[in-house]
Formats: sequence, C-alpha cells, structure tokens
Amino acid sequence: MRTLTSLLFLAGLLLAPFGADAWAASDPSNVAEATQSAEQAQTNLNYVWTIVAAALVFFMQAGFALLESGFSRAKNAVNIIMKNVMDASAGALVFFAVGFGLMFGTSWNGLVGTDGFFLMGTGDQPQSWVYAFYFFQAVFAATAATIVSGAVAERTRFSGYLIFSVLMTGFIYPISGAWFWGGLFNGAGFMESLGFIDFAGSTVVHSVGGWAALAGALVVGPRVGKYAEDGTARDIPGHSLPLAALGVFILWLGWFGFNAGSTTAGTTDIALIAMNTFLAAGAGAVGGMVVTWVDTGTPDASMTLNGVLAGLVGITAGCANLTPPFAILTGLIAGIIMVYAARALDAFVDDPVGAIAVHGVAGAWGTLAAGLFDSAGFSLSQVGVQALGIAVAFAWTFPVSYLTFSLADRLVGGIRIDDEAYGLDQLEHDVDAYPEFGGMSNGAEEAEKTGGEATAEVV
Repeated sequence: MRTLTSLLFLAGLLLAPFGADAWAASDPSNVAEATQSAEQAQTNLNYVWTIVAAALVFFMQAGFALLESGFSRAKNAVNIIMKNVMDASAGALVFFAVGFGLMFGTSWNGLVGTDGFFLMGTGDQPQSWVYAFYFFQAVFAATAATIVSGAVAERTRFSGYLIFSVLMTGFIYPISGAWFWGGLFNGAGFMESLGFIDFAGSTVVHSVGGWAALAGALVVGPRVGKYAEDGTARDIPGHSLPLAALGVFILWLGWFGFNAGSTTAGTTDIALIAMNTFLAAGAGAVGGMVVTWVDTGTPDASMTLNGVLAGLVGITAGCANLTPPFAILTGLIAGIIMVYAARALDAFVDDPVGAIAVHGVAGAWGTLAAGLFDSAGFSLSQVGVQALGIAVAFAWTFPVSYLTFSLADRLVGGIRIDDEAYGLDQLEHDVDAYPEFGGMSNGAEEAEKTGGEATAEVV
C-alpha cells in the first residue's frame, strides 16, 4: 500500500507541470493574448513582404533601363538611363502628391478618388500601412510610365518626355487605376464592382503603359531611316543584346515581387502565384523563339527576350486564379501573339523595343485569359467583363496620352530632336555613354567634316 501511494505521489509530481499548462491554456485571457500575438506576427509579416516585394518591383527600373538601352543605339544610352531615373524619381513625388489620392482616395461615383493627397486624410487606415501601401503602388506607377520610354526612344526631347512622364504617373495612370483597383484601399472603382479580374496589372499597368506608348510613338513619329521610300520598314539594331538580356533577367526577378507581392500579405497564396509567373515567362520565351525559328530558320534572340516579357505580362492578370497548365498556355500564347503583333505594328509605328506588342497586346491577351481560364470555372459573362475592361483602358489611355504628347510637343517647341545623327546623349545631355569608343557617331562626324547632313545609317 505504501508502495502504491509513493508511485501515485511521484506520478502527480511529474504530471503537475502539464496540468498547470492545461489550466493556463484554458484561461480566456491567455487564449486572447496568444491570438493577439499571432495576429500581430502575421501583420508584421504582411508589412515585411509588401516592402520586400515593392523593392523588387523598384529594381525592375534597372531592368527597363538596361533592356531599353541595349535595344537602342549606343549614342542614345545615357538618354534612356535619364528617362528611367526620372520615371522613378519624379514619378514617386507626383504620385505622392496627387496620383495616390486620385487612385485610392474615397471614390466619387466609382470614378476618381477625392482625398489622400500627400497621403493625408486616409480615414481609418493605419498610418504605417499608408506608407507601405503607397511605396508598393508608387513603384507600379513608375513601371507604367517607363514602359513608354522605350517606344519613343532615340528621337524624343528629354523635356517633352518629362512632361508626359509626370502627367502619366500623376493623372493618366491613377485615374484609370481607380476604376480597377480603387477598392484595394479607400476607393471603389466601377470596373472592380463588375468583378473584373486583374490581380497584378496586365491591363491596369501594362496595357495602359502599352497604349500610352502607342500614342507617344505616333505623335513623335518614326526615327530617321526607319522606313524606305516605298514604306518598307527597316531594322535598326540596338547596340548591345547582352545588356538587353541582363535587363530581361532583372525584370524577370522583379516580376516575382510584382505578382506575388500583390497579395500584400505574407501567406501561402504567394506559392502558386510565383510558380505561375515562372512557368508563363518560360513558355513565353519558347513561344517567341519557336515562331521566329520556324518562320526565318533561325531563333531570334530579341524576340526570345521579348517573349519572356510577354509571358510575364500575360500571366500578371491571372497569376492568382489560373492553374499551372493554363498559366503555361497563357504565357505560350502571349509569346506567339507578341511576335506577330510586333511585326504588324512595325509596318506603321516605330517602336525600338517592342513595348506596344509586349505590354499593350500581350497585356490585353493576359487579361482575357484570366477570364477564359479562370479556375473557378468558365463564365461567358466574366469574359465579357474582361473584354470591357480592356476596351475601357484603351478608350481612356490612348486618346488622353495622344493629347498629352501633343501638348508636350507644343510646350517644348517640338518634341522631336533636330538631328538624330548626333544622338540624344550629345544633343540633350552633352555626354557619351562610351567615350572611349570614339564619341559621336561616324555619320555625325562625317557631317561635321563635309558640312552636309549626317546619313541615316549610323550606329
């Protein structure tokens, strides 16, 4: 009996801590404290993920700068860099002052925000979240603006481009963005109320940038020597495919922040989004490469690089609601469509980097694909909403951008530079990107010697 009593006493001592923990866990105050702690940890993670993703999207500016300069001639490389720097710099300021409020402020009839300018009057939103959300959305606005840079490259005055860039980030992009994404903060856009799907911006960012690029290229006109006397388009190669390729890889990396970061939450949802993004980019590259290989007998490097971007643009709308096989299909078709769109556009508009086909056309396709291949099931009405959103974005962006470029043309006394042979680096910035390789172009040097006009075929 004494032995049994001793054993029971010893067992009680051993089990006492577990019993105490059980009693503590059942205490409502302790349960509430644990829940609050878990919620705070998730909130902190959401902030960290959003800021890291925004930094990745910001790094895409470097990708655009390298891509656009590589696809352009060496004598215009500094100008490309300057435009990309100012898209981010001036864009951040004007989006802070005006654009954020127009896009995410309290909505007026689902059309435009009415408060939140200078990040003031943002209602019940925590101020720390206002800062984080502004940063994430500001780098998106800069992306929309810098898409235009490449399409008007090599012949546009820097001052005229700056006017457009500021109005793009402060007015054109935010107003259309309010229609599609205003509800992400304090707004309530009319297109999102219809159920429009564009998770990370195939239309909201990329097609808007692409249609603005189309308007700019038409207003500015083609580069000297782009079209023969019979109207046939000539190829004007860029100066560095390695630079362009590096830019594409940087953009590809940044796109994981672009798409997965659009959750603005550190949750398991980012896994599918990241995988779909990766797969679609690869499929886009394969699509672009195969088409050119079959058509011409050789795999075209420029089209393969742009195929990566077309795949990324295409999956951006549906990255969160497509299954991986449909993500691959979306990217593959985007790469193929991009090639044929670039060829068709080249007949009447000069776009040195293919921005209109990559961002405008592939973005429209990706938006439609988000409805066609929705994992929730096919719905004709959803596809109709997607088509309406594409049309609305074009109907706003193209004419307003055309007018904006026309206004800039008047304000700067002609948006075209006077003599393309010298290059924008010399004429606009008084510097050479590669001074050790001889400075001005051979055509410009010859013009100086002879007193005549420089030839069109310059490097």
